[in-house]
Amino acid sequence: MSQSKTDAQLTATTRIRDRLANIPYATTLGIEPHFMGEEFTLILPYKDSNIGNATLPALHGGAIGGFMEVCAIAQIILSNPDRDLPKPIGVNIEYLRRGRPVDTYARAQIFKQGARVANIRVRAWQDRFDTPIAALSGQFLLGKES
Repeated sequence: MSQSKTDAQLTATTRIRDRLANIPYATTLGIEPHFMGEEFTLILPYKDSNIGNATLPALHGGAIGGFMEVCAIAQIILSNPDRDLPKPIGVNIEYLRRGRPVDTYARAQIFKQGARVANIRVRAWQDRFDTPIAALSGQFLLGKES
């Protein structure tokens, strides 16, 4: 990886971190942006407060869903840095496996973006990318250009 690529990733990570600070739920969950190689990824660090079922223990479904929604917003910010925060229009979440009490990762992909709306998919996993614990499909209203 070239030095300029590393600098670009650091700049993007800082920009996303600053923008996510304006989303209280992202701060509450402790979400951190990170690049894994070339791929932009969000990390939901394990916290006791994100546990929904202490008997299993399992991550709260709302924490997983909120994490994936923030991941979609972060990907849109990364692709559209001069726009205000996007707003969710419609979001569908598939819970595929129990979220264990470990760090969780998410990665988003914009499938289609128009002038006002972006269609995006998010995958959340813990140990392996190819065994997701949840998936999100959603439409987001793009923010106004600032």
